[in-house]
Amino acid sequence: MTSIAGSIRKAGRSSSSYLFCNYEVWETLFEEREDLERMSDQISKGLEFEKKADKKLSGWGLFGSKYEDAGDLFEKAANCYKLAKSWDQAGAVYVKLAQCYLKSESKHEAANAYADAGHAYKKTNTKECVACLEQALNLFMEIGRLSMSARYAKEIAESYEQEQNLEQAIAYYDKAADLFQGEEVTTSANQCKQKIAQFSAQLEQYQKAIEIYEGDVIAITNALDRYQELDPTFSATREYRLLADLAAALDEEDVEKFTDAVKEFDSMTKLDEWKTTLLLRVKLLIKAKEDEEDDLT
Repeated sequence: MTSIAGSIRKAGRSSSSYLFCNYEVWETLFEEREDLERMSDQISKGLEFEKKADKKLSGWGLFGSKYEDAGDLFEKAANCYKLAKSWDQAGAVYVKLAQCYLKSESKHEAANAYADAGHAYKKTNTKECVACLEQALNLFMEIGRLSMSARYAKEIAESYEQEQNLEQAIAYYDKAADLFQGEEVTTSANQCKQKIAQFSAQLEQYQKAIEIYEGDVIAITNALDRYQELDPTFSATREYRLLADLAAALDEEDVEKFTDAVKEFDSMTKLDEWKTTLLLRVKLLIKAKEDEEDDLT
């Protein structure tokens, strides 16, 4: 009798768990259905706004007002598509919005619209994303907003980096570095140059990478002096000694000295994988420079 009662209670608990789990599943499905309905509704609204905007453009307007009116409608359409997460539609409409701004001779707004198009396409279509960001970059250059141009050159470089197109990534990081340098945004310029050196080394374009790292020796030395002024005890740390020894080895193009400095530090404080990989790349660059000079002699 006891075993029968226990089985009944167990069956009751199993039924309750089953019903509870099913309730959660149905609740999730209901929420997903509601989301799909909301997204569908936003797409319908977007299509309606886009249709009205196209109609405005095909009609007659006074002193370019039709481009302004159509632009307002295209912007509303784009927002609806974004809410529906319909990124390709949002990107395409932002391009139409940019073209309206260009017709109205509003290059700044057109550049921003192309950037918005690029960011929408970024989620689905790298090629269209790059094309739109390139338009934004060029328009900002035309109106003298070089810091914005630099920002979008860097974004394009990052897109190519994600696609593992290192040649194009280098080209756009180079463009971004020049623009940042022109605007005296040194930190951002140096970050771009580090990317160029890294990818150049990966592509075995050692001369380009060496030129960048050689410039870094001066930057490292200046940074060490600055840190020493901020904290007089810094020169007594292992980190200071490592950086100073590495800078000297790089300046002297001495592979053995570079290797010894890394080994000594690693024996006391283990370097992580990322730092080890980076230091190995620098070592290979020094060796490549040595080999190049040996060939010349």
